[in-house]
Amino acid sequence: MTTAHEKPEWAQSKREKKNARLVAEGKKPRRRWGPWVVLGLIIIGGVAFFLTRPPAPAPETDTAEAAPVVRQLLTSEVTAIAPQTLSQTVKVTGTLVPAQQSVVASQAAGRVLSVAVRPGDSVAEGDVLVEIDQANLSLALAQQRATADATRAQLVSSQQQLERTQELARQGLASPSALEQARSATSALEANLTALESAVQTAELALSNATVTAPITGIVSERSVEPGQTISAGTPVITVVNLSQMEFQAAASVNSSALVSPGQNVVVTATGLDNETFDGQVTRVNPVAQTGTRTVPIYVLLDNEDGRLRGGMFATGQITVAEKADAIAVPLAALREDAEGSYVLKLDNGTLARQAVTRGTTWDRGATVEVEGLTAGDTIVTAPLTELSAGEAYEQIEG
Repeated sequence: MTTAHEKPEWAQSKREKKNARLVAEGKKPRRRWGPWVVLGLIIIGGVAFFLTRPPAPAPETDTAEAAPVVRQLLTSEVTAIAPQTLSQTVKVTGTLVPAQQSVVASQAAGRVLSVAVRPGDSVAEGDVLVEIDQANLSLALAQQRATADATRAQLVSSQQQLERTQELARQGLASPSALEQARSATSALEANLTALESAVQTAELALSNATVTAPITGIVSERSVEPGQTISAGTPVITVVNLSQMEFQAAASVNSSALVSPGQNVVVTATGLDNETFDGQVTRVNPVAQTGTRTVPIYVLLDNEDGRLRGGMFATGQITVAEKADAIAVPLAALREDAEGSYVLKLDNGTLARQAVTRGTTWDRGATVEVEGLTAGDTIVTAPLTELSAGEAYEQIEG
């Protein structure tokens, strides 16, 4: 085999040099049996592995029953149906003001001698608030009384003169003109005395007005004058408020106000007293919306016997404009839809059952829906659990 000498001698291995020598001597070269022996052993080992391995486990048949899936439902995700009172409300916001308040003004002019109260003081009706200097008023009263007394004396004299003139006229000793003159003088004095007596009463009233008293029982909210200050009649001096009742001056949107009317109940919460509610009632509804805000003023009366509410507090109210008692209703999230219509999932002895229902009126801005098809005592899934379906098993757990 000449191919044995294709490589140069320096590149040949010992085996190749030996085979080349054997070929040169006319003998057959030696063959390599090692790789074929290794390949044979690998084949034999593979056949033995497949023949001796244990049989694979038989696959589960499709007819074997799968373990049922049991859904866990929290107690907060289900609700027992019971008759309830449904209501529709209108939200309003506004400010609280005392229902009864009085700005006390002086009806007399003069210098302020004393102010008996300060803001925050409690007063009763008739208590003295402000004293005004009475000197000038007392002098004016004395002058009016003196003038009236003098006129009264003149009237008595005139009446006596009239009587004498009348007697002389009957005797023919006095002319008719003299009698008429006596009568006119007496009438003039009577009219003058009447006017003077009215002036005396006015002066007495002015003197009494120099002492300013509380017109209502309440609390002083503002003091507008100080001792030594000179004021004129009509000047505000003290403001008194009564907090036993508060007026909630609220505003509603034009559309919502159409549902509000006097006599409707209102639940009010005030800023700063968020954990408390106060019951009130609508007393008035303004027929005209305010320019700019397009809101309608609503007036609500609240009892405030404990004085928790204060004037100026910001408040929010819920006015009940419609109500229905003993209604069967479910949250909107509990309703489901399929090809057959509306239904809910009812808990039925460990299995979720499809319970068909008929929708009715919506309440609470659509969050609650009246339904037909459920009875008191039924328990349904009210949480929006879309993975649940009718026919599944369930168990209830706390939570």
